[in-house]
Amino acid sequence: MLQSISCGKGRELPLARGVSKGPQRQTRPSQARRAILSRIAVLRVPLAAVLLAWSLAPLPPHAAAEDPPQLNEPPEGFVALFNGKNLDGWIGRGHFDPRRLATMSPEERADFDKDNAASLAAHWRVEDGEIVNDGQGVYLTTGREYGDFELLVDWKMVSPNTDSGIYLRGCPQVQIWDPDNPREVKNGAPRGSGALWNNNADAPGRFPTVKADRPVGEWNTFRIRMVGDRVTVHFNGQLVVDDAVMNNFWDRESPMFARGVIQLQTHGGEMRFRNVFLRELGDESE
Repeated sequence: MLQSISCGKGRELPLARGVSKGPQRQTRPSQARRAILSRIAVLRVPLAAVLLAWSLAPLPPHAAAEDPPQLNEPPEGFVALFNGKNLDGWIGRGHFDPRRLATMSPEERADFDKDNAASLAAHWRVEDGEIVNDGQGVYLTTGREYGDFELLVDWKMVSPNTDSGIYLRGCPQVQIWDPDNPREVKNGAPRGSGALWNNNADAPGRFPTVKADRPVGEWNTFRIRMVGDRVTVHFNGQLVVDDAVMNNFWDRESPMFARGVIQLQTHGGEMRFRNVFLRELGDESE
């Protein structure tokens, strides 16, 4: 059986079987006893000294922390459509055929813009570097029109069963919806967001190739490339639409508009957007 020796302050350490507690000759400690004494010495090192040495030790190169990207700061080659502070450069416009603008009188256009501006002010705001919509009102619309482009945008659905989307050249849309919304099962919501849901029923790209949605309440990222009438969408790093023709929602017998606005559409629940960046593409379709 194990015996023990006193180490002071009432502590005893176990001895190996057969070791006597009587007087011993002063011989070199056994290997087992040296191990015990070494452990005691380690315990006497102040904890603060251990922590200090650990904090001063350099991290290996692969473990060095990287600074997170600056919120709303565009990557090289892109411009920020949202400055992170206010909605400068944006206007309000709802689900509206852009061809009708050319038919308006100056007075009609002034009233139209005034009403949209009021709705924008009532339902859209900026909070902590994020664009916030309460699920109502007109859509947040770029003040400029674009031809071929690449668009980056982060979005977050705050509440379940919300519906949203990105209008391209004034046409709906790269779809955003809650895949678990029971009311949208019949429309294909369980297949996920990121596709051209308003395309013709038999058109490629109407549904995503994979479901890439993160849970409601988490941030998602679109990378949308539009050249001519063709659209490619990467959603959270996964290819969900591959160079599909986007049909002209307003006139399905006509080709897509050559230029148009980009709109952040939302209804039914709070949506948030950030890191909205755009790169215009030249004739070479960079």
